[in-house]
Amino acid sequence: MNLEENIRQWLFEEDLLREAKYDENADFHYIIEFPKENIMDVVKPAGKDCLIVACATQVAQQHLDLMKQADKKTQKDFIMDLNFGLNNFLVDFELQVANDILQQFVVTEQIFEDGISKNELFRTLKRVFKAKLHCIWLIDKTFGTLQINITPSNQNDMFI
Repeated sequence: MNLEENIRQWLFEEDLLREAKYDENADFHYIIEFPKENIMDVVKPAGKDCLIVACATQVAQQHLDLMKQADKKTQKDFIMDLNFGLNNFLVDFELQVANDILQQFVVTEQIFEDGISKNELFRTLKRVFKAKLHCIWLIDKTFGTLQINITPSNQNDMFI
């Protein structure tokens, strides 16, 4: 089997595969749900020898409102704590911040082809998800907890 067949089979075996997405910049691009109710992307960029696992998250409006109510020091300290915390996960990340308010964040990790195995793919999925979870928990800890019902959606897909 080739790389794409292996990845598709592993995702299918674990019931994570939700859809294959057309992407002109990728050899293949899968939308997965890992864990339940969390949408992630597994992408093999065209011409690259790696696989990218990514999760993009839009900050809930209710949390944005709480962040805006916080004082400037709390806002700035939160962004600094978030950077330090994410750095410890050894993942790549991008924070979209406007006026010291986190709007969106994207967590990514790459696996080079010579290291791709089912075990490494799932360790990477877990690391990316736990980094996302760290962001959510830090928002809750700093600004307050919200009860939000989330329905899986591709709207936060980082490649849309």
